[in-house]
Amino acid sequence: MSSLSPVSQLDVELRPGSPPLLRAEDAGDAPGWAADHRDALRGVVAEHGSVVVRGLGLREPAEVAAVFQRLTTALMTEREAFASRRSYSEGVYSSSTWPSNQQMCMHHELSYTLEFPGLMLFACLSTPETGGATALADSPTVLDSLPTALVERFEREGWLLTRNYNDDIGMSFAEAFGTGDRGAVEDYCRANAIEFAWQPDGSLRTRQRRSAVVNHPVTGQRCWFNQIAFLNEWTIEPEVREYLVDVYGADALPFNTCYGNGDPISEDVVLLLNEVYAANTVREPWRPGDLMIVDNIRTAHSREPFEGPREVLVAMGDAVRLADCAPSVEVAAG
Repeated sequence: MSSLSPVSQLDVELRPGSPPLLRAEDAGDAPGWAADHRDALRGVVAEHGSVVVRGLGLREPAEVAAVFQRLTTALMTEREAFASRRSYSEGVYSSSTWPSNQQMCMHHELSYTLEFPGLMLFACLSTPETGGATALADSPTVLDSLPTALVERFEREGWLLTRNYNDDIGMSFAEAFGTGDRGAVEDYCRANAIEFAWQPDGSLRTRQRRSAVVNHPVTGQRCWFNQIAFLNEWTIEPEVREYLVDVYGADALPFNTCYGNGDPISEDVVLLLNEVYAANTVREPWRPGDLMIVDNIRTAHSREPFEGPREVLVAMGDAVRLADCAPSVEVAAG
């Protein structure tokens, strides 16, 4: 079915199980089209949380970067990444490096930072043989679907992210923080409410406590906004988890999440979170040239397993401060 949104004045297709879809014509000037339709597209995202634009015929990274720049107030440089990316140009990256045969679970990009993207932009240059969709879930709906007692605990305590940066697995601290200067990393951590400790082998361990529920800075909607399930040990493939625990120890996994008071999150809670996400997931298989715009606070995203080469470019824009989202947990930085 088609629905002509009074906000956007664009003919947007709304279909059960899929994100809103807008069909555009490839006029040979995708950046110009994006500039002309910027406000309307952002209106669709404000109304629905996301939109897939099909038909622009995006083909080259430089063209994608120009489109991204015209749709945001400013692109962000990624900090505190959990997986490596290729940088195409300033603020334009590849998808996170993640095993293609493993699910990248629902999450909100950089929800563990004090400043995160309000808008996520994706562009598909090539599709895999099978799978690989960037699926979406509405965070207010997810929040409403979770047990009240569990939500109340996370609202009281927040969630705790522990990370171990080393040169063997995952991100090194130099990659994650954009510098190998220990003093600069320490300054960043102090300014961003991150506890840190250098280990005898030269690796870095950090902990940061964040709110699990925030209010959308524009609409005021309560949103389940975090990476509790995605970065938890129980979401890691069992054989991979066993190997990591055996080699590095249970306290030295590349990343893990806990309740805000430090208590471990049980496997059944992580399973529940992922089941609720799955029950509220929508997806649209990628086609070459597709553009997708996502409200990062209202809408979680994932990446499904795939086979064959896949090239999806990503950008983060319209930075939002956690302090402007009525966090339930106080964070003291500085």
